Amino acid sequence: MPRRLKAPDIEEIFKRFHAANPEPKGELHSVNDFTLLVAVVLSAQATDESVNKATKPLFAKADTPEKIVTLGEEKLREAIKTIGLYKMKAKNVIELSQALITKHGSKVPSTREELEALSGVGRKTANVVLNTIFGEPTIAVDTHLYRLGNRISFASGKTPMEVETKLLKVIPKHYLQHAHHWLILHGRYVCKARKPECWRCAINDICQFKPKSAAPL
Repeated sequence: MPRRLKAPDIEEIFKRFHAANPEPKGELHSVNDFTLLVAVVLSAQATDESVNKATKPLFAKADTPEKIVTLGEEKLREAIKTIGLYKMKAKNVIELSQALITKHGSKVPSTREELEALSGVGRKTANVVLNTIFGEPTIAVDTHLYRLGNRISFASGKTPMEVETKLLKVIPKHYLQHAHHWLILHGRYVCKARKPECWRCAINDICQFKPKSAAPL
């Protein structure tokens, strides 16, 4: 059983992430707050790459709630049909756009309660929006963060909510603002699901995962 990392270890992890990438950014394409919300909704159970391919041409012609509603559900479906679950997502995006127009003056709301009341917006999406748009120190636990919390042994849990709660407790407050982006990028490009690339990991000596993956010959 790997030992649970202590506060100095966790401080060092995020110190190294910060040194390597002081201002990490999400990889979803957006042109304003509204399109970021839409992109995050579309990214559920889909890769950022697949979402970006569909949304770049979409947002070039429809980048406001009004334009999305005018476009209509049928044309929106056609625009995002390469993304998984596109029919349900198109319905949700039309509905959330209508709600933004009628209830929020076409602006993305800044509270969790208001965000989660929108079609297609769950806790993870709300956390991304609150963090990226409004600068709140939230943690959006996707598959990468769930894996890393358990694999690195600093926020183990059986559910995303349990991992989120532990991450919020153990990550030093001065690193919380960017923590979820650092972890997503680390999980996506280094600490991969099937074969983590331990030989080029900046926190190899701290991480409790064993056995470490050897560098390819």
